[in-house]
Amino acid sequence: MNTPRPKVRLSRALGIPLTPKAVQYFERRPYPPGEHGRKRRKDSDYSTRLKEKQRLRAQYDVSESQLRAAFDRAKRTGGKTGEALIQDLESRLDATVLRAGFARTIYQARQFVVHRHVLVNGQRVDRPSYRLRPGDFVQIAARSRRLEPFVVAASGAHATAPAYLEVRTADLLARVERTPTRAEVPVVCEEQLVVEHYSR
Repeated sequence: MNTPRPKVRLSRALGIPLTPKAVQYFERRPYPPGEHGRKRRKDSDYSTRLKEKQRLRAQYDVSESQLRAAFDRAKRTGGKTGEALIQDLESRLDATVLRAGFARTIYQARQFVVHRHVLVNGQRVDRPSYRLRPGDFVQIAARSRRLEPFVVAASGAHATAPAYLEVRTADLLARVERTPTRAEVPVVCEEQLVVEHYSR
């Protein structure tokens, strides 16, 4: 079992800042960690595809088995597998809590769901992987709203909601309007490389 690396080291290894806090460190040292981090390395096709898969996993904070299951579902849709994969991951409850601006990072969003602060259609849901459908409502439970992170969120501190969500920030309430297009999802990933990684 791998020991989880601090988010800054992981951000540098994957080439993307995973948290707002990691941005300043990443800008100062935009190369992989370690003594050989600055050296230019020619990556093999396999390592390029593997890294892209790891970047996608890290941005949604999902396990290997969860990403593989999402890929298998995406493959069965019959459409573009890469786009369907992103849409599947984006329909997760924790991802929606993040996109709605109720949390600062995907890690915080997952914690909010696990700690039962989040309602879906009026019912508490504590599974970050719960899949939402168009028409579903997500809101922060009334008792939780007075906690500091939610007071901050209600003030609009993280509000950058995409067009496929209708969000009432002050009420900490969001509705999934429709399935997002790939262009609307702010994830840094060449998903075709992920598809190739799993299809090999």
